[in-house]
Amino acid sequence: MTIPRSLLLMIFSIATVWSHSDAAEQSRPLIVAHRGLLRHAPENTLANFRACLELRLGFEFDVEQTKDDHLVCIHDSTVDRTTNGTGKVSDLTLSQIRELDAGSWFDPKFTGEKVPTVEEVLKLVAEYRQHEVLIAVDLKAGGVEREVVTLAQKHDVLNRLLFIGRTISEPLVREELQQASKDAECAAVANNADEFPQALADTNASWVYFRYLPPKEQMEAVYSAGKRSFIAGVKVAGNLPDNWQYCTDVGMDAILTDYPLDLRQVLKEKQ
Repeated sequence: MTIPRSLLLMIFSIATVWSHSDAAEQSRPLIVAHRGLLRHAPENTLANFRACLELRLGFEFDVEQTKDDHLVCIHDSTVDRTTNGTGKVSDLTLSQIRELDAGSWFDPKFTGEKVPTVEEVLKLVAEYRQHEVLIAVDLKAGGVEREVVTLAQKHDVLNRLLFIGRTISEPLVREELQQASKDAECAAVANNADEFPQALADTNASWVYFRYLPPKEQMEAVYSAGKRSFIAGVKVAGNLPDNWQYCTDVGMDAILTDYPLDLRQVLKEKQ
C-alpha cells in the first residue's frame, strides 16, 4: 500500500509536533476518527486508516456484504458516492467492487485506492500493536457478526474493537456477538438520559454509547458497573471544543468525531 506524498507529509508534520509532547500517547479519552481522517483522505480506505494509526488515532469503519458474501469496508449501501462505480454493494461481487476507484472522487492524488475488505482492515490494525487505539466497527450488514469476530480473532485484534452500528440498538446483534466470543466488546445506546438505565443494565454490553452529554453522576454509574463510555453524534462530531472538554472533564473513555486532529489539539492544550 502506497500512501500519497501529500498525506505522508501531513503525517510527518503532525507527528513531529506531537512527538515532543506527552499528549502523543494520551490516555483518555481515546480519539476515534469517524471513517478515518475523512476531511484529509478518502474515507474507509487503507491509506486513510494507516494515516490514523501512524498518528496514534483510532478510527471507525463500516461493514457491508457483497453479492458473493464477502465483507467490505464502505459506508453506504451503494458504491455511488465514494467510488467511480454505481450500484448496490449487495448486488456486486467482490471482484466487481475491487475494480472500482475509491480515491479519485476525493482527490486525484488518491487515484487507485480500493474499497478494502474487512480482513484487510483488521490485518492493518494488527500491524500497530504498540499503540493504544480503539477501533469502532459499524456493523451495517446483517448476519455477519460471527464472521467479523472470527476474522478479528484470526488477526488477534478482537480486544481492540468496539462493535457499534446495529449493535447499539439491536439486542439480538449483541447476543450474537457475545455468543461468538465473550471477549467481543459491545455498546448499548442511550439517546437521552431516560434511556441511560436500560443501556447501563444491558448484560451483553460492556460499553454505554452516549448521544448526549451525560452528567457526572451517570458517568460514575458507568464506572461503578465496571463498564466504559463512548460518545458519538451531533454533540461531538463537529468541531466542538467546549463539548469535547466537557467529555474529558467527566471522564469519557472515547469520543467519535469528524475532527480528530482538532480534538487531539484540544487534549494537548489541556495537558
